[in-house]
Amino acid sequence: MSIEVKVPQLPESVSDATLVAWHKGEGDTVDRDENLVDLETDKVVLEVPAPRAGTLVKIVAKDGATVTTGDVLAIIEEGEGPGAGKGAAKAQSDAPADDADANSGGQQASDRKSAETSDDSDRSGAAKLSPAVRRLVEENDLDPRDIQGTGKDGRITKTDVLDHLERHDEGDAEAAGDVGAAAPAQAASRRSDRRVPMTRLRARIAERLVEAQQTAAMLTTFNEVDLTAVMALRSRHKETFEKVHGVKLGFMSFFVRAAVEALQKFPAVNASIEGSDIIYHDYHDIGIAVSTERGLLVPVLRDAGELPFGDIEKAVVDFGQRAREGQITMEELTGGTFTITNGGVFGSLMSTPILNPPQSGILGMHKIQERPMVVNGEVAVRPMMYIALTYDHRIIDGREAVQFLVSIKDSLEDPARLLLGL
Repeated sequence: MSIEVKVPQLPESVSDATLVAWHKGEGDTVDRDENLVDLETDKVVLEVPAPRAGTLVKIVAKDGATVTTGDVLAIIEEGEGPGAGKGAAKAQSDAPADDADANSGGQQASDRKSAETSDDSDRSGAAKLSPAVRRLVEENDLDPRDIQGTGKDGRITKTDVLDHLERHDEGDAEAAGDVGAAAPAQAASRRSDRRVPMTRLRARIAERLVEAQQTAAMLTTFNEVDLTAVMALRSRHKETFEKVHGVKLGFMSFFVRAAVEALQKFPAVNASIEGSDIIYHDYHDIGIAVSTERGLLVPVLRDAGELPFGDIEKAVVDFGQRAREGQITMEELTGGTFTITNGGVFGSLMSTPILNPPQSGILGMHKIQERPMVVNGEVAVRPMMYIALTYDHRIIDGREAVQFLVSIKDSLEDPARLLLGL
């Protein structure tokens, strides 16, 4: 029986999706619930599983196609596939063959089985590639088996592919040097241009960044925080914390709690504009910016003020892992009231974050760097971090923005305030 593979119901805010890559080809056998194809929306990559086990007899939508809910992507023949009956009949008609033919046939069958096993292994390896990595591999006609993966469980990352390409280019350059006459052509090929269309996520990010610049009256204010007390607290309790909660005690939980305390004192920073109205949110859903190979994602930590440190740290680690694997859902990317982004993980000392519409504030964390500071009249080396608040000046006054950052600074320099609600 023929089964149609259709585009699943897309999230309410998504009108269509782009077909990124097929994991199976026509004629391949598939298992029930095995991932067949990836669909990229404005925010996430959706996996489309096989509704039944069988053979993929026809691919209707090709790579790069734009599809909507209910569109037919492919057709699966349920069972062992349309050629199973014919193969059995042929085997019966060939039964009287002599022993040599039988041995030859057995050898051929063994070879085919070995080849199929190899193909299945290749497909299994390819299925572990993220959409961004798979696209890079296909564009450069690479074999994933030739690339050493350094990611979790040996997964191949985008950096692994780029390093492989760089080594390959260096090898080609050496070979061209030996030939001599081919050197000018090789040098010319290295100056070629490549035109690559934006992914749906990258295009959406670009659209929202421009929207924020054109809509909000953005202004950024800065302060600096002495993290001596936080680092001492982490050092003193990190082992016990990890044993109890099963996750390391990082900095993000302190910043989330400090941000919630400040948002409670200055609700305008947690508000948003809708038409000519200001919407004040009496809850604190904090977006945590996560950098991935596909682009920046901001999953939302719901009711962050109600969560203990352990739950915050677990959620942050989970967001990071699932965002990089393309497993974040649309629901987790919507509805935030305030965002925290950490450019310090990349070495940034100072930046001016851009608002995440319709939010009115975003907190930027940066690199911790030891600097000489005057403490009680004496010079001391302290672990310092610059923090930045970009805010919408239409509803947040400069006084509120500055005091908001001062509140965060006070909470982090004396973490006991977070426990006492001061």
